[in-house]
Formats: sequence, structure tokens, C-alpha cells
Amino acid sequence: MLIIQDAEVVASDPARVDGFQARALQIPDGPATVLALGTANPPNAILQTDYPDFYFNATNSNHRPDLKAKFERICQKSGIKKRHFVLDDEIIQANPSICTFKEASLDARQDIAVRVVPQLAYEAASKAIEEWGQPLSHITHVVFATRSGMSMPGADLILSKLLGLRSNVRRIMLYHQGCFAGGSVMRVAKDLAENNKGSRVLVACSETTIVTFRAPSDEHVDGLVVSALFGDGASAAIVGSDPITGVEKPLFEIHWTEEMVVPESDGAVDGILTEAGLIYRLLKDVPGLISKNIGGVLVEALKGAGLSSLEWNDMFWAVHPGGRAILDQLERTLQLNPEKLRATREVLESYGNMSSACVLFVLDQVRRRSEALNLSTTGEGCEWGLLLGFGPGLTVETVLLKSISRST
Repeated sequence: MLIIQDAEVVASDPARVDGFQARALQIPDGPATVLALGTANPPNAILQTDYPDFYFNATNSNHRPDLKAKFERICQKSGIKKRHFVLDDEIIQANPSICTFKEASLDARQDIAVRVVPQLAYEAASKAIEEWGQPLSHITHVVFATRSGMSMPGADLILSKLLGLRSNVRRIMLYHQGCFAGGSVMRVAKDLAENNKGSRVLVACSETTIVTFRAPSDEHVDGLVVSALFGDGASAAIVGSDPITGVEKPLFEIHWTEEMVVPESDGAVDGILTEAGLIYRLLKDVPGLISKNIGGVLVEALKGAGLSSLEWNDMFWAVHPGGRAILDQLERTLQLNPEKLRATREVLESYGNMSSACVLFVLDQVRRRSEALNLSTTGEGCEWGLLLGFGPGLTVETVLLKSISRST
């Protein structure tokens, strides 16, 4: 509905009214919706129980039994059973510099990352597009996030060419946001879909540990945690408003988003790109900071959407699986029933922490669990749910979702 409050403006400037009307025609009638999801991983998978031997053999570090014993304990407590990696014996043999602690190796890492990041994204995007079932020419925008390598042209353009998207597709590239970027891409896609009638936004996140893999060292004990948690993978989604009835099959509506930096969290998670690759430093109690502040963040999310009366256990949850400790503390703080984080824990168990790609894996798992359990909605039987991304900053991305009836 077009409302003109000042009659004098209307009378004196009809061109301005025409502008308002033209603008109104660009706005869709309904909220942004997730129309399809897709995920992909490299074929090389390593069991978590085998990873300490692989890691210490690859980095020639078996002369450090103290560090290996510590690493084994971290792996055992991680809640992870296996992870997927681009890294394999062939890459290790061809690029020994990436297996040292701080030898200059950025060129070697970049050469691999700029090739495999868009390729993994292509595999995930192809699955999402197949599920969506519409022509490639209908994709109007691409939003791509990665912290795994940088290039010009970027991974967004390389992905567009691999898929065969039209040359005037509008692209947004998010580099080095970290784990929370899985929420960021959904926030940006929502804004694009709800301000460009008829648009269809391809969202993609793709990550590889090639940029962070290195030998263990007493100088960087945080590196043991990083090496025990992260894996490789890509995820994708199609987002658009006003789904075509009988043609497109929406999974979730996106109703509200927010990005927030947790108070007193400076330096909690730092990532520095160096000649030796990307080095993470975990300088504060990340699980504690999240659990201390998450209640206030989520209360504001529901308040902003007019849903303050909702109970946490009346919602579905798609949480970035940053680590088992984060999930355990979140569950205790919000007094969540164990099944509420089941999809998140299943992704952590099967893939580890895949940085920005992770949370869309979880959302995909939520809808698949809903189907497997024959529940009434795509959100495990609940109407409303939250997608949460955590990452450097310490940044929290919150996305409020509404599930769709599975009979729709």
C-alpha cells in the first residue's frame, strides 16, 4: 500500500509521487524465503580417532609425544567422529611448506584454496539449484562467503562462471568474516530478496583447512584446538520472496536478522593472515562469553519480531557448531531439551566445524530430521526457530526463521 502523507507535496511534485509508485513496485509482497539448500564435502574423510596419527605424521611431529597426547585428548572430547579434507597425501608431498609451523607458505596455500573453494561451492550450489528446479537465468544475485583464500576475480565470479549464470548477475563477496558469515549471507540475502521483486539470490559458503593447517608448536597451543575441530565443506541456498505457487517449494521464511558484537569480547577469537597462512588465536573463554550474553541477544531477537512470549523449547534451533563446549554451555544456559541441538550436534559429529559453511549444513539437517520424523513442519514440528552464527569479534549473527507446513 502506498501512503502519501503530505497532500501539498503530491500537488506540487507529481514526479515524486511517480517515484514512490515505481519504488513500491520493486517491493515483494511477502518475506524472504529459503527455497532450497545444498551441501558438499571433499571425498577425503578421516575418522577423528585416526586424525592424531595422520596429523603428527604429516607434520613430522612424532618427536613431540607430549603435544600428541594433549592433541589426542582434545580430539576425544571434541564430539567429532569424522571430518572431510581437501588435504591428502599428494598435496602434502607436493607442498611440504604447509606442514611446518611457520615456514612461508601462503603462496602454496593460496594456489590450492582459490581453486578448491569455488569448486566446492559449485557442488553445493548445483544441489541447491537442482532442488529448486528453476532455470539458472532466474538467479539475479550471488552472495559468497569464505575465509579460505582471496583472489581477483573472486570466488563469487568463478562460481558464477562454473554454473553458467548470466553475465549481469549481481555479486557480493564476503572475505575473512569467519564462522559467523553463515548468518551474514542469510542477512544480506534477505535484504536483497525483500527489496528487489522477483529476485532469486544464490547464497554460498565454502571453506578449506588448507589455509590453517600447520605443525603443532608450544608457541601456539591454540593451534591444537583449531586442528582438532575444523573440516572442509561448502553449503548453498536459494533465497527469494513470493514463491511461485505450485512451482517453488519454500522451506523457511526469514523474518528478522541482527548482527551483534558480544560485550567485553575483544580478542576472544583473532585470525591473522600471515606469510605462513591464516593463524587463529583463542585468547578468551569463548564458550563462557557466548553463554553469558546469549540470553540477552535472543530476547532482543524475539522482541524485535513481536514474539516475546515464545519459550526457547517451543522453537527449532540451527546453531553454528563451533565446538562441543559452546553447545553444552548454550544448552545449559537456555535450559534447552537435548533434542533441540540434535541437528547441530549431528553436523559437528559428522563434519566438524566448517566455519561459515556449517550453519546451513545444520539448517539442512533440521529440515531432513523433520522429514524423517514425519513432523508437521520443516522446523522439526515447531513454527518458529533461530539460526545462530558465532565468530571473530566476538560476533553473533541471529536469524529468526518461520518453518513451512510440510503439506504445503
